[in-house]
Amino acid sequence: MLGTYYTFPELLLWIPLLTGIILFFIKNSKVVKTVALLSSLLTLGVSVTSLFYSDIAHHPEYFNYSNVSYVWMPYIGSSFSVGLDGMGFLLTFLTAFTFPLIFAATHKREYANTNVYYGLMLLTQAGITGVFVATDALVFYFFWELALIPMYFLCSRWGGEFRIRVTFKFFVYTFVSSLLMLIGVIYVYLHTPPVSTLSDHSFYLRSFYNATLTRGEQNGLFWLFFLAFAVKMPIFPFHSWQPDLYEQSSNSSVMVLSGIMVKMGIFGMLRWLLPIFPDAVGSYQTLVIIFCVIGILYGSSIAFVQSDLKRIVAWSSIAHIGLMGAAVFSANNTSLQGVMLEMFNHGINIIALWIVVDIIEKKTGIRKISELGGLAIKSPALSIFFLIIVLANIALPLTNGFASEFLMFTGLFEYNKYLAAFACLSIIISAAYMLNMMQKVFFGVPNTFTENVGAITMSQKFILSIIVLTIVILGIYPGPLLHLTQGSVTEILQKFK
Repeated sequence: MLGTYYTFPELLLWIPLLTGIILFFIKNSKVVKTVALLSSLLTLGVSVTSLFYSDIAHHPEYFNYSNVSYVWMPYIGSSFSVGLDGMGFLLTFLTAFTFPLIFAATHKREYANTNVYYGLMLLTQAGITGVFVATDALVFYFFWELALIPMYFLCSRWGGEFRIRVTFKFFVYTFVSSLLMLIGVIYVYLHTPPVSTLSDHSFYLRSFYNATLTRGEQNGLFWLFFLAFAVKMPIFPFHSWQPDLYEQSSNSSVMVLSGIMVKMGIFGMLRWLLPIFPDAVGSYQTLVIIFCVIGILYGSSIAFVQSDLKRIVAWSSIAHIGLMGAAVFSANNTSLQGVMLEMFNHGINIIALWIVVDIIEKKTGIRKISELGGLAIKSPALSIFFLIIVLANIALPLTNGFASEFLMFTGLFEYNKYLAAFACLSIIISAAYMLNMMQKVFFGVPNTFTENVGAITMSQKFILSIIVLTIVILGIYPGPLLHLTQGSVTEILQKFK
């Protein structure tokens, strides 16, 4: 049946999509939370199973398990085509792995209109997954927008006092840049070869790779696509929506935004930008890397002077995304392998930080560092978990962050050693603000805000144990993920060169 009646990408899409729609009609909040968690676990089960069928190079029969195309709009050359390659397997697994963690970590959090909240969360999961599996440009754009719409409502309806204002800014940034990308998609489509006799052009991914574009056309179209991806990540100077939105949104929404949704921008660059516009990438890659390095140092420096836990994590994320952007445009095997690995590692590590911030905020009611202290005495288990997570974020050896950042810095050094040297300064700055945050929040004497803080629950220990175990395993042995994505890296470099 598998590969004949249903495929892995279809299941990864339809399970959260249909469950999310069903949740809108369930009023009991406990049932809603349980169904959402079970749906995410079922999706995770499908994703894990798909990994056992990912070696298509040695088992061609697995291709039909992970790729499917349905007739959609044949007269304009568009089909509902979805599929998984190494990068797709990695990012759909990241999405499927993190949603159960997010639901479990925030299970006791109460929301107004719980059914709507969790329904929108699952629709967001479906939209993000659709971006990662689309092999048709029109389908890709459809899911790109689908992921934005529920996230807009999640951030604007549940969050802080200024949530509507900052969410509107986020929507304007992403929607306008997406429209620019749509213009670019249509232009490239008009320069693609047909794949059937029913249409003169095609939206199929391979047709976009084979589009006949002059160097001048590539140079203009590059920016239409780049802006959409750069805003979503975000890369400096298109980042201004991010810190405020992260601060004002609910913690579970922020986990999805920072841990998974930003990967859509990086994925877009790897899947669409580099292979379609190789000449333009060669022309602008140094300029883009300079902006990324500025973003790395700027984000790290701003994080160093923040006093709010959420804003520190937000600015830290900007610095990490800047490094991934620089590694993408270094465009060599080492840097791209580092990016592939870091997309997964950053997703795990940043969500782990948000979970700890959520626990602290729930227990104390505050996020200001100067008003915290002594939590290691009151909750030693939380302090141990947080220390390991902090060490992973500053890329200490034997943590998952080390392997991916080492590869990215090495690849950047291969491209330009001077830009790499400037980027390496962020290692010192990030270690300073992360360890400073650890010291001020967890050490010292408990005060009036932290005196009554108790130990974390067994469920919280279980969730954080899964994350820490993942951090350590991938820090010691990242080989399986590197092997999984090597084929995607090779294909990207063949198109780029």
